[in-house]
Amino acid sequence: MAIGGKGNENKKDTNTQTDVRLSNITSAKAVADCIRTSLGPRGMDKMIIEPRGEVVISNDGATILSKLQVTHPCAKMLVELSKAQDVEAGDGTTSVVVLCGALLHAVEELLKKGIHPTQISECFNECGKLAEKILEDMSVKIEIEDRDTLIRAAITSLNSKIISQNSDLIAPMAVDAVRQIIRPNGDVDLRDVRIVTALGGTIDDSVMLSNGMVFKQKASHVAGGPVRIQNATIALIQFQLSPPKTDMESTVTISDYSQMDRALKEERKYLLDLCKKIKDAGVNVLLIQKSVLRDAVTIQSLDFLAKMKIMVVKDIERSDIDFVTKTLGCLPVANIENLKPEKFGHADLVVEENTPSGKVIRITGVRPPSDKLNRQFFGKTVCFFLRGSNNMMLEEAQRALHDSLCVIRSIVKKRAIMPGGAAGETEVCLQLSRYAREHAQGVQTFCMRAFADAFEIIPYTLAENAGLQPISIVTELRNAHAKGQKNAGVNVRKGCVTDMVEENVVQPLLVSTSAVRLASECVMMILKIDDIIMTRA
Repeated sequence: MAIGGKGNENKKDTNTQTDVRLSNITSAKAVADCIRTSLGPRGMDKMIIEPRGEVVISNDGATILSKLQVTHPCAKMLVELSKAQDVEAGDGTTSVVVLCGALLHAVEELLKKGIHPTQISECFNECGKLAEKILEDMSVKIEIEDRDTLIRAAITSLNSKIISQNSDLIAPMAVDAVRQIIRPNGDVDLRDVRIVTALGGTIDDSVMLSNGMVFKQKASHVAGGPVRIQNATIALIQFQLSPPKTDMESTVTISDYSQMDRALKEERKYLLDLCKKIKDAGVNVLLIQKSVLRDAVTIQSLDFLAKMKIMVVKDIERSDIDFVTKTLGCLPVANIENLKPEKFGHADLVVEENTPSGKVIRITGVRPPSDKLNRQFFGKTVCFFLRGSNNMMLEEAQRALHDSLCVIRSIVKKRAIMPGGAAGETEVCLQLSRYAREHAQGVQTFCMRAFADAFEIIPYTLAENAGLQPISIVTELRNAHAKGQKNAGVNVRKGCVTDMVEENVVQPLLVSTSAVRLASECVMMILKIDDIIMTRA
């Protein structure tokens, strides 16, 4: 009886482990199915209504998943998977989740056949490495100087976005921006790129400033202050142009009008002295950092500065200080005594412009600083000024521009491209199936075939979302690759299989290899979970 009872317990434990795995897989697959229709140039957009009533329209996988309110831990893992792909490559955030969902479906079928999870995990790990090698073998090395190829890659990333019709404008700007901010060691920091948006006009009215920037703040109009300055000398201050206050709370008692007049007179004299020192230093454009504790600048100070013909832009955010310093070549000044010419920036023109959503400040013709101290902080930065007809269009345009910047950054990091249109996934499917037939044995054969077949989800979904016959397209695509046509992919515009390189549909190698690696790791992590333990608070 004891032996029989123990056997029943083991059987019960095995059933529990299987149920937990299947529950985890089902939850994760539900997330993948949710965004599958957004894959590819003909993918659909999702309208997301947030609790506060804000509406987001996007087909970007990372954006959609970040807005989902998922509770199951394994479903959250796919949300994090999309974020990881966004950080690593900046593109392919939908593909990586769809691929992970297909691999999980393959795992589910293998588990039903009685194959042990550890065997599946080990085989999938090996298959992931083989898939990366296959993708690398079919890639083509490129140089950063090849601007046309970089533009083609950027256009491919924009094809699935709302602003795809404006890709001829956005793609070259993205390429030029990344090429400008490449550091001597080859790194690309996208924090050196700033995107400012303004309602009004169309996407075609957007511009890129390579030696200037745009502020969403407006100039001070108190006492008719200037709104246009040529040959600008720019100072960025972090001290307040307001009456000083004590560090601790205190009370001043005034008993008569003469004492009040004397206090106001001293206050006025203090502010006037500050403004005179700014004027004497040669400054004609003053940027003032936003202050949390008290007013950064008073009306009286603005009146003095306006009479001195000094243009004032206040409420510069603390988070923008680094970018402003890098772009304009001016150092922030924390004390009036440190206001010296070597800490100033210089530009050809600073002007306030009108847009339907409000006024903005545009600075153009920034000149490199002559002082060595400033020169080490002065860097290569780029500012985009995006225009659009509504907020939803602007937000999606901003996300699309960011994706195209990330695509070019991926090529800079791993200087190789490969054909798009699911050509890489089809080649992986074909070669892994061949490897399974020729080299794998026993259980490994089943696992490798299942891993390979999962990659067909990408061409199948591309064709399905484009309104084509997915089964016939995938069959035609496999036949083309079997004949050695490695660049063959799904052409959603022509509705057939064509050479993707000839169609100028290319993508960074890093996007595909990163998707394979991250999806494989996520599947193996989910596969190794055999129980869920709830703890007390």
